[in-house]
This record gives sequence, C-alpha cells and structure tokens, in this order.
Amino acid sequence: MGSRIIVKEWFERGGKDLADAEFLFKHNRALETVSFLAQQSAEKYLKGYLIFKGRELERTHDLVKLLQDAVDLDSDFSGFVTMAKTVTNFYFEGRYPMGYPVDFTKEEIRQSLSWVRKLVKVIKGKTRSRQT
Repeated sequence: MGSRIIVKEWFERGGKDLADAEFLFKHNRALETVSFLAQQSAEKYLKGYLIFKGRELERTHDLVKLLQDAVDLDSDFSGFVTMAKTVTNFYFEGRYPMGYPVDFTKEEIRQSLSWVRKLVKVIKGKTRSRQT
C-alpha cells in the first residue's frame, strides 16, 4: 500500500478544497471558483486513493482518467463516470478561456458538490480501516 503520510496529505488537502467550495457556494460566490475547488477535491481524493493502492502519481487534472484507474482497481467507482466527465468539464471551462460564454447554474454546481461528497465518502470508506 502507498505511503500513509502522503495519502493523508492528499486527503487533507482535498478536504480543505471541498470545505472551501461548500463555503463559497453557500455564500453565493463565483460558481467557477466553486467548480474549480470541487474538481480539485475529487482529483486529490482520487490521487490519494490511487497512491494508497500502490499506484504511481500521475500528473493530470482529468478526473475521467483518474476514475478509470480507480475503476480498474475497484468496480465500485464505475458509478462516478458522469461526475468525472461533468466536473472535469466545469474545471476546464472555469479555468481557461473557451472561446464561448460559459455559464454555470447553481443547480449544476450543487449536483457536482453532491457527487464529490459521495465520491469522498466512498474513498474514505475504502481506505479508513487500513489508514490508521
């Protein structure tokens, strides 16, 4: 299994990103910032999980790729494919010029936060007993 200290650090940083995203969403701040932080949280938890399972760290922001790596290890992650596609798109659309207007709705971001919370819960459940 991957280094417990590194995995814990990935999860702590991912937890901070999710808490910040939820705080900003609750206080009606910029939805592109909320979407960025939600994506970062999912990315950090997925990377932490993959490291926990002994995988090498891959430098990517693509949740679809990271999720596929997780599915290869555990099919329980296959239910998060839509989340990975959606949140990755929000990440890129919120961070980089797209050449077209990008509008996030509160409901889309609310759904993304919900998906990320569920992903985090699954990852914590799969790593908790072996982390301590």
